[in-house]
Amino acid sequence: MKILIIEDERRLALLLKQGLEENGFTVDLAHDGAEGQFQVENYPYDAVLLDLMLPEVDGLTILASLREQGNDMPVLIITARGEVEDRIRGLNLGADDYLAKPFDLDELIARLRALIRRSRGKPSPLLTVGDLAIDTNARIVSRAGIDISLSAREYAILVYLALNVGRVVSRTELIEHIYETDYDWDSNVIDVYISYLRTKIDKGFPLPLIQTVRGAGYLLKGES
Repeated sequence: MKILIIEDERRLALLLKQGLEENGFTVDLAHDGAEGQFQVENYPYDAVLLDLMLPEVDGLTILASLREQGNDMPVLIITARGEVEDRIRGLNLGADDYLAKPFDLDELIARLRALIRRSRGKPSPLLTVGDLAIDTNARIVSRAGIDISLSAREYAILVYLALNVGRVVSRTELIEHIYETDYDWDSNVIDVYISYLRTKIDKGFPLPLIQTVRGAGYLLKGES
């Protein structure tokens, strides 16, 4: 899943980026409000970590603008402000959750995962498609009770397809959600990883779960 961190404290932003990447997220950074507002309005993210005290454009302005445009991207506010009034203002403007600094990284990750799942209509941490099971907390994948070992990139693609089960996902959409925005990608990279996934997920099973929709993209489907 791809996260945008809008945080002007560079050391904290880099620590958060490292911690999230170690837990399977793809992360872009913005260090001021103007840059953050541009990125959040022009690129797709699965969630945004938004500081309130930002130079140029403050976090509440970014949040209000996002919601006024009808963008329902999950937003988790992170800020040193701990006052009730700030929490209320942020939530009333459309924030999905709130954490006051300092916070525990594991709690932040758990909240992010929950926000993303709920935004996709999947509140449970266990994603199932037919006999395929993905434990998004433990990052364990199994099919018919057999554990399957995946690389970080394979896992990211599979989870994204599972969160969008039954919907065709284009190669471009997959690229946008599993690679950093400035990644110089090759058009075949997704096809290669899908091939790896098919070998691990579908080989030896009568019903293939990963389907290709010619000219459109890929579909994860549990029923024929």
